[in-house]
Parts: sequence; C-alpha cells; structure tokens
Amino acid sequence: MRCPYCAHTESQVVETRESDDGDVIRRRRKCHGCGKRFTTYERAEVALPAVVKRSGARVEFEPAKLRASMTLALRKRQVSIEQIDAAIERIQEQLLASGLREVPSTRVGELVMRELKRLDKVAYVRFASVYRSFEDVDEFSRLIQEI
Repeated sequence: MRCPYCAHTESQVVETRESDDGDVIRRRRKCHGCGKRFTTYERAEVALPAVVKRSGARVEFEPAKLRASMTLALRKRQVSIEQIDAAIERIQEQLLASGLREVPSTRVGELVMRELKRLDKVAYVRFASVYRSFEDVDEFSRLIQEI
C-alpha cells in the first residue's frame, strides 16, 4: 500500500476493524517512510457478468434495472420489498455461480421469470406476456395453462 503523503511503499497495519455487516475491513496504517498514519478500506470486488443484449451490445449488469422491471410486474401485488430484494439477490448469486463473463439477456429474463413465478403468479404472467412478446391469445392461454 502506497503512503498518500510520501508515496513510500511500505507501511505497518496498526489497527484492523470489521464493519458491522462484515462487508468492509478498515485498517489504520503507519508509513515506514514518513511515520504518518492513514486509513485504508478493503471490500470484496464481485464481478457480475456482462449482459449480451439481443442486438449484440454488451452492457453492465444493473440490479436497479432488474428491480424496476420486477417492481413494475409486481405493481399492486402483495409482495414486500424484502421479498423483491431477496429474489434479486438469488438472481445475482446464480449469475455469479455460473462463472461466466458474459450472459445473454434471455438468460437473465428466464431467471427473472422463475423468481416472479415463485413470488406471484399474476406478476409472472404480466412479465412473461411482455418479455415473450405474445402475438395472440393462444400463446397467453398456453402460459396460463402452464401455471
């Protein structure tokens, strides 16, 4: 770790504290060069895979977009914010567990549909009807029969 005051590369950790939620470690350091103290923070970097859209464009995975589309499908349904957050967390865990650097948007859509089906059948039908771009009533009927 480089000292922010003198740019010396060696320092000694004099104190270490973990945050309440355990996500961040705070370290107080003392520079071997100038003797000044400074603080560093460590947090795990989680790299979610990039999403490959149908057009071929690659975009960063955005949990906020996922939350917005799920919230829209769940509008006026009896599903709590905590349940939505847990579903989003499960989707992210599955994407991380896949080990892929890129994932097609269709895969993300399928994961969302699986979670919505688990949370609320009406929200699942709402999302699926838009996501799958139903052309006629028969496709819609088949989806409902599936449930």
